[in-house]
Amino acid sequence: MAQNKFLSIFTPANKQQRQDNFVDYWEFTQQHGGELFEAEQDLAKKREKLNYFKANPVRLRTPLANPDVFYRNYVDFIDDVQSIDRMTLMLTSMYKFARHEWVGIKGAWDVVPDMAHSYSLEDKISRVHLAEEFCHWRLFDEMLQTCGLDRVEWQPLSPTKEWIYRQFPKVPGVLMDPPAFVTELMGVTYYFHLHQLFDDILKDEPEVCQRLHELLDEITIDEIAHVGQRRNFIGPIGMKVSKMMVRPLYKLFFADIPEVAMLIDIEQMVKDGEAFDFNEVPDYMLAQSWIPSYCKA
Repeated sequence: MAQNKFLSIFTPANKQQRQDNFVDYWEFTQQHGGELFEAEQDLAKKREKLNYFKANPVRLRTPLANPDVFYRNYVDFIDDVQSIDRMTLMLTSMYKFARHEWVGIKGAWDVVPDMAHSYSLEDKISRVHLAEEFCHWRLFDEMLQTCGLDRVEWQPLSPTKEWIYRQFPKVPGVLMDPPAFVTELMGVTYYFHLHQLFDDILKDEPEVCQRLHELLDEITIDEIAHVGQRRNFIGPIGMKVSKMMVRPLYKLFFADIPEVAMLIDIEQMVKDGEAFDFNEVPDYMLAQSWIPSYCKA
């Protein structure tokens, strides 16, 4: 049996190890995303990649039979969820997942200091991290357009949920860091299952399947690095708390997107999160992402 290259993401690390890894991550992210365009909440290399996709569009050979079903249900379900085809359910679930991310980063963007007032390395990293997340939202929008959905509106959540997302970045780090880390981990495990879903649902649309993989790769590679970056904020006690949070946070989040449970095994996603160690990440993703040194065997 081949020896694993990586250790659990929950591996403890001391303060000096984590500080050294912040420096290493900062060097990585400067090369990975390129120049920060703060006013546009964008990054040079990410913008260039999205522009490539838009200049070379791919669309479904056979358009959605009834796109109105998506538009009626993509914000809140009006129809019986059991009556909706799997392709449409996949698309509504992608919108809703990305919508939560979009609302969360909007709230955090207004709290995290801008680069001119980011005096610590951690604040600078957080600012670039949020810009990457805005790029991910644009990539999700491009995925929906690839499937012929060009009338999508990105709408706010309920006032209560919007308020919660605005307050979350203001919480002291000792309380905020574990759930923030777990949400990044949840994103990575969801994206790996979504990759598998593309192959299943889009097997008769190979060009679109490939394009969605390419778009989701751009997000997944970033999120793998974000898992390590967010984990780097947390000491040994916080890591134990984080692992305990995986199951309840996954269950709570996906309860708000009920169609995910019709497409993906939520219990398996929870297990994937609890056992995450980078060893199942494809080599081409690892080559473009970042992993903390203390998670390397």
